[in-house]
Amino acid sequence: MTYPQDLFAQLEFDKIIGLVQQQCLGEPAVQALEEQPILYEAAPIRKALEETHEFIRLFDSGQRFPIAHYENLSEELRLLSIEGYVLSERSFVGLANQLRITRDIFRWFKVRREVDKELPRLYAIVKDVFFDEALLKGIDRVLDDEGHVRPDASPELMRIRRATGLRRKDLEREFRAIANRYQSKGWLSDNQETIRNGRRVLAVPAEHKRAVRGIIHDESETGKTAFIEPEEVIEINNDLFDLEQEERREIHRILRELSNQLRPSVRFLRLYQDVLVRFDVIQAKACFAGLIGAQVPEVHDGPHFRLRRAYHPLLFLKNQKEGKKTVPFDFALKNDKRILLLSGPNAGGKSICMKSVGLLQLMVQYGLPVPAEEGAQMGVFQHIFADIGDQQSLEDELSTYSSRLRNARFFLENADGQTLVLIDEFGSGTDPKAGGAIAEAVLRELNDRGVHGVVTTHYSNLKLFAYRNAGVVNGAMVFDKDTLSPTYELRIGKPGSSYAFEIARKNGLSEELLTFASKRMGEAEKNFDELLVGLQKEKQETVEARVHLIEERMKLDVLIRTYEQMSRTLELEKKKLLLQAREQALAEVQESVRATAKALKELRETENARLALEKARDLLEKQKSKESELVQAVQESKKEVSVIQRVEKPATLAPGCTVRLREGGSVGTIERLSGEDAWVLVGNMRLKIKSYDLLPVEQAEKPEVSAASPGRFRSPIPFDDTLDIRGMRHEDAMKTLESFFDRALMANSHTVQVIHGLGGGVLRNLVRKVARGYRDVTQVRSAEPNNGGEGVTIVDFG
Repeated sequence: MTYPQDLFAQLEFDKIIGLVQQQCLGEPAVQALEEQPILYEAAPIRKALEETHEFIRLFDSGQRFPIAHYENLSEELRLLSIEGYVLSERSFVGLANQLRITRDIFRWFKVRREVDKELPRLYAIVKDVFFDEALLKGIDRVLDDEGHVRPDASPELMRIRRATGLRRKDLEREFRAIANRYQSKGWLSDNQETIRNGRRVLAVPAEHKRAVRGIIHDESETGKTAFIEPEEVIEINNDLFDLEQEERREIHRILRELSNQLRPSVRFLRLYQDVLVRFDVIQAKACFAGLIGAQVPEVHDGPHFRLRRAYHPLLFLKNQKEGKKTVPFDFALKNDKRILLLSGPNAGGKSICMKSVGLLQLMVQYGLPVPAEEGAQMGVFQHIFADIGDQQSLEDELSTYSSRLRNARFFLENADGQTLVLIDEFGSGTDPKAGGAIAEAVLRELNDRGVHGVVTTHYSNLKLFAYRNAGVVNGAMVFDKDTLSPTYELRIGKPGSSYAFEIARKNGLSEELLTFASKRMGEAEKNFDELLVGLQKEKQETVEARVHLIEERMKLDVLIRTYEQMSRTLELEKKKLLLQAREQALAEVQESVRATAKALKELRETENARLALEKARDLLEKQKSKESELVQAVQESKKEVSVIQRVEKPATLAPGCTVRLREGGSVGTIERLSGEDAWVLVGNMRLKIKSYDLLPVEQAEKPEVSAASPGRFRSPIPFDDTLDIRGMRHEDAMKTLESFFDRALMANSHTVQVIHGLGGGVLRNLVRKVARGYRDVTQVRSAEPNNGGEGVTIVDFG
C-alpha cells in the first residue's frame, strides 16, 4: 500500500516511468508500463530485475536483439475474431511486421548455444511458445513488401490487371493521337491534358470547346478552359472503370479469404503480441538503466537497505546535462538503526536524500535497477508512506499543519514493521515547542512499531531523542562552516546544526540584531546549537587532519618501498658481481687443469721423466681441489641471487599486467602465469620468463567511461540519412547504395531515404533489391505523395 494518493508525483516516480516509456518501441509497451503495479513480493521483483539484468548484459556484450518498432494491433485482433470481418491491407501490413519481429526473436534464441544457461529468464519467455511461420507466409503470399496485394494473389486478379494494362496502353495510344491532332489545329491550351473525376481529359480553350467532341467534365474558375474527355476514349475509360471495380471486388474477396484463414489463430496472434510487448518492456528498462548507470541490487524478502554511492536518478540526469557532478551517498538501515533523523541547514540536500531513498525503493519494487554501486542490497516494504511538502487544502479546509496531523494519524493507524515512512520537516507548521513535542510523541510511537524511515527536522528535542533511543539514528548533510556552503554529503552518527546565525551573518544581518536574537533564543537551545556547530567543525578538522595523515603515510610507504627496492637491487648487484668473479676464477682454474693434464700426457711418453711426472700430479691434485671449491662457491652465489630475486617477486602480477624485464628493460604484457613462469608478449614476440625477473609498471591511463552510459550506449556516428542517386549509372549507384546502407547500420540509423526519381523504374528497382539484401532491413516502401511519392524509397532498419 502507498500513501498518499499522489505519492508517485511527490517522489517524482511518475517522471521515472515516463523516461522508461520513452525507451519503448511500441505503444502497447507504453501502456503496459503505465498499468504495471508496484510489487510486494520478493520473487517477482527478483524475476523482473534478472530479466532486465540479462538484457543489460546483451547491451554490454554488443549483441543486437532483433526487436524493432511495431504497432498496437489489439483492436484489429478483436475485430478479426468477429466472424465475417475483413481486415484492411494496412492492418495486414502491421500484423506481418509484428510476425516478422516475433519470428526473428524466436530464431535468435534458436541459433544460440546454451541460451537456457546464459539467458535463462529471457529464454523462459519463449521456451514454451510455438511460433507458426505459416501465418506469416500466408500474408506474404497475398501482400508484397510495400503492403499492396500482389498481382499473382489469385488467377482472377492476374487476369484483371493484365486486361487493365492492355486497356491503358490502348488509352495512351488513342489519347496521344487525338491530342496531337487537336494540337496541330490549335484547339488545345499550353497544358494539353489533365485528370478530372478520375478521367484523362484535354484542356480546351472555351472558344474551341464546340469543336472537340466528347464529355465536358469541368471548367476552369475563369471559364476560359474546358476539360473534355474525347469521344473516342470514352469507351476505353468505361472499360478501365469497370476493371477497377472488378479489381476492388477481387481484392476484397482475397482479403476476406485471408481473414478467414487467420481467424482461428487469433489466440496465437495475441500471444505473439504479448511476447513482443514483454521484450519491449524489458529492453526499455535496460536502456533506462544504462542512461542513469543503474545496477541490479540483491533483493531481500523483508525490509532491508544497504546502498553505497547511490544518487537521485533525475538529479543525476539534470547535472549531467549541465556538466555538474552528482554527489553520491551511502545509506543503510538495520534493526538498531531503522529510522534516520536527518538535520542540517536548509538547501543542504536533506529533502533530496530522503526522496532518493523513497524513489529508489519504488524503483526496485517496480522491477527497475537502481543508481548505486554494484553490490547494493534492498528489501521489500508492504507499505510506503510519505509526508512531503505543503499539503494544505482549500477544498477540505485544511491548513498545512492540519494536513500533517492527518498524515500522522494515518501513519499511526497503519504503520508496522513492514513500513517505510518518509517525513519532511517533521513537526513544522505550528508553534515550535508544541510542534516539536507532538513530533517527538509520534516518532516514539513509530519507533515502537518497528517502522523504517527517513525523517528530516530542525528540532533539537528530536535530535536528543535519537541520541537516547535505540532504533533511531542521527544523521546530517555536511556543511562547510568556513564557506557556509553545502557539500551534499551524508554523514550518519551525529546531528547537524541549522547554522541559522552563521548564514544570517553571511547574508549581512547586523551583529546587534543577531545578539538580540541570540538572547531571545534561549540559553539551552543556543548552547545545543553551538555544540552541534562545534562538533561539526571539530569533525571537519579531524577529517582534514586524517586525510593529511593518510597522505603523509602514503608518501612514507612509497619512500620505504623505494628504499627497500634499492637495497635489494644493490645487494643483488653485489651478489651478481661476486658470482661473476667466482665464475671467472673457476674458468681459469679449469683451463689450468686442462693444460696440466695435457702436460702429464706428454711426460708419460718421454723417458727419465718420473720425477717431473710426480710433481705434475701433485699440481693437478691441488688444481682439482681448487676447482671443487670454486664450483661450490658459484652454486652458493647463484642460490643467494635467486633468493633475492624471489623476495622481489611482486604480488600484483597477473595476466594483463604491463611489466618491464629486469634484463634489457623491454616492456610487455603478461599473457598467462604458471608457477614461477610467465609468458610475456613483447612486441610480436612471446617470451617465457621467470616471474621474479619482471617488474610491474604503470599502465597507460584508460579513457573514462560515463557512469550514465556504461559501455552499451555509444555516441552515434555522424550520418546523413538521405541519399540522392538520380542520374547515376547502374554500377555506380549499386556501390553508392551499399556504402550508404553500411554506414546507416554503423550509425544505428532506424530510417533512411533514397531519392532516385521516377524514370523507367530501373533505379527504384535497384534500390529495393540492394536494400532487401540486408538482414537488418525490416521494411522498404515508397514515400508519401507530398514527400516524393514513387520517386523516393524509404528503408526501415530493425
